[in-house]
Amino acid sequence: MRRDEFAEMRAFLEVAKQRSFTKAAARMGVTTSALSHTIKALEARLGVRLLSRTTRDVAPTAAGERLRAGIEPHFAAIAAQVEALGDVSEQVSGHVRIVCTDDSVDTVFRPVLPGFLRDHPGIKVELMVDNGLSNIVESQFDAGVRFGESVAKDMVAVRIGPDVTYCIVGSPAYFSHRAAPTTPQDLVEHDCINYRLPTAGSVYAWELQDEGRDFSVKVEGQLILNNTGPVVQAALDGLGLAYVPRELVKGHLEAGTLRDVLLRWCPTFQGYHLYYPSRRHHSPAFSAFVEALRYREG
Repeated sequence: MRRDEFAEMRAFLEVAKQRSFTKAAARMGVTTSALSHTIKALEARLGVRLLSRTTRDVAPTAAGERLRAGIEPHFAAIAAQVEALGDVSEQVSGHVRIVCTDDSVDTVFRPVLPGFLRDHPGIKVELMVDNGLSNIVESQFDAGVRFGESVAKDMVAVRIGPDVTYCIVGSPAYFSHRAAPTTPQDLVEHDCINYRLPTAGSVYAWELQDEGRDFSVKVEGQLILNNTGPVVQAALDGLGLAYVPRELVKGHLEAGTLRDVLLRWCPTFQGYHLYYPSRRHHSPAFSAFVEALRYREG
């Protein structure tokens, strides 16, 4: 492949990924017009239209999607091999991109990052918070984070945290004018802080248990949020009951600024796992980060 052909293919992949000439040009450090000219030259050389352009979106055509699927793994392999050259030196270097939930940043990544970044000054770690659980293959992330039971069977899963117990909490100010619920049915009498799922667009139903039986409760309240951090803060402000990971509010429970209720009905989920495709070529930087995150009980 000639140098200009390689550049054309790389440009096409970037536009297909970003679905925008403007965004792709910014990432590649070229002008939008130069990038457009490169894509037109590629389409002319191949004699087929690769991208469908509208005023709002850019998307691969059927031919473009076929080309993308065929060449993308090879470009990923090339990138991995280039990063692997860091093994030649004593210092591993590279860029690791992970998509994760906001609460896992606090409970899983925050304790690991200080030591890891200190010991690996050549590695850049990018954590993209997306509670909608983006497709890591399409978005070209190295890995994603989910509870163990939510990881697809065709993915490699590495446990990076202990089991996660959820709890229902409220502040002393909230309970000063409301009796604490004693059964899940009592939640209908309470203001509950709802959580909207970014992917489905629906409001999350609280998952509870009763002697091993799982069930969900749709709660009501005046406030709906889409990130766990603001949900915790709203509970601290006395705006209602919140359903959150216990580890996230452990300090508030110990300090008495939050109080938990309905303990016997609150479930425990399989801990957070890092997941990624088995067929993907991984850099030494990614492998080092996985090892640093790997959960070792005890």
